[in-house]
Amino acid sequence: MTQRLKRHRPSLRRQLLLGILVPTVAVVALNTVMLYRQALAAADTAYDRTLLATAKSLGEQLALAAAADGGAPRVVASVPYSALEAFEADSRSRLYYRVLGFAGEVVSGFDDLPPPDRRLPDRGVYAALVHFYDEFYRDEPVRMAVLLQPVASAEAQGMATVQVAETLELRQALARQILFDTAWRQALLLGLIAVVVLWVVQRATRPVRDLGAAIDHRPAGDLTPIDAEQAPRELTPLLDATNHVMQRLDHLLAHQQRFVRDASHQLRTPLAVLKTQLQSARRGDLPPERALDEMAHTVDGAIALANQMLALAKVEQLRQQGDAGLVDLAAVARDVALDLAPLAAARDIALAVETQPAPVRAHEWMLRELLRNLLHNAIRHSPDGAPLTLSLVADGRHAALTLADQGPGLDPALGDRLFQPFVAGAGSGTPLAASGGTAGSGLGLAICRQIVETLGGTLTLDNRREHGKVVGLDAIVRLPLAAAPTA
Repeated sequence: MTQRLKRHRPSLRRQLLLGILVPTVAVVALNTVMLYRQALAAADTAYDRTLLATAKSLGEQLALAAAADGGAPRVVASVPYSALEAFEADSRSRLYYRVLGFAGEVVSGFDDLPPPDRRLPDRGVYAALVHFYDEFYRDEPVRMAVLLQPVASAEAQGMATVQVAETLELRQALARQILFDTAWRQALLLGLIAVVVLWVVQRATRPVRDLGAAIDHRPAGDLTPIDAEQAPRELTPLLDATNHVMQRLDHLLAHQQRFVRDASHQLRTPLAVLKTQLQSARRGDLPPERALDEMAHTVDGAIALANQMLALAKVEQLRQQGDAGLVDLAAVARDVALDLAPLAAARDIALAVETQPAPVRAHEWMLRELLRNLLHNAIRHSPDGAPLTLSLVADGRHAALTLADQGPGLDPALGDRLFQPFVAGAGSGTPLAASGGTAGSGLGLAICRQIVETLGGTLTLDNRREHGKVVGLDAIVRLPLAAAPTA
């Protein structure tokens, strides 16, 4: 099936050849027909001159003779057929003639010759009262010349008619020779054009074939950019688009590999712990209820980790889609704060929410996941009874969401490492590792950073100081506001 589809796909080389050669063949064919017709017209002009000379020679031999009964003089002619042999250009053609008197009577020649065409003389190339036209005589085509010849004497004068017909064998032979000479020259020209066009098309499409061969021989997984320095200028947009796609694929492949590597590494630990706890419970090292509690805690941790990893994968999937809608960040922030309010109340944490409308272009799930991670970790790690403030302001171009806690702040030594997957913050034993909320462990901050970068914003963690002392941590998310729709 694949080979059949390849055979039916249009070929660029074939399209170029057909697009150039077909119009060329049509032009050459039209030019051949025009040249042939012009040559025939020139041949007719040349041979008609012979007919005119023959008719004039016959006309010069006409005279007027008195009638025996004393009537009006009549035209007489004494023209033997042998007199026409001097005007026959070739033995393949034959001449016929007839002379008509003043009243249209036959004076001399072939009686059965067709009567002359009574149209006015066309006064064409030859300035005489002569008319040329095609006719049939004895079932074969002939070329007819009709000459109006004045005949005068002392007694009378009038206009006699001289007809001369010539068979077309010689003209047809000349026409065939002209056609042959014209055709082979045009065929030679067409062949030369075809060879040149084929060579040019082959040379012009060689970079495409070389590029295809180079890509086909690439090792599996090689997504490095294609070198477009030597490619024709017309291929530059295609190569740029291909390199852009390969860059996206490389990023996606690297993300998938990192996800699989991290998943296999991180899920191995809770599974090993769970297996150890199960073996310990079977041996009776712990009371059954305590062993079940420990296994349940391990399972909960594994579930939370799996959910975070799935969330990280979904962020990448939504980033590839790119069809984000218009969402009010303030409404999402209030909804998430309301959902997590019971957790804050259980720790006696006073959660304050201050927002103003802030429309952004994003997937609503992304915004909810961002705020849920930040706020959940803040509540989980903030000191009991400490205030927690979530504020959202818009300055016309950006929306700034700030989550301010009262924790011990962030250790500067950690820096951006907290945004890497599975880097521990609070609970790691590091002094001032995090203020609690925003600097949790695992994938929380990695998910938040990826969401913010996908939306074209920034995420920063800043220690808040008063009188030179750290009194808390501000997690600040800045996102671009959606442009107002034009009318």
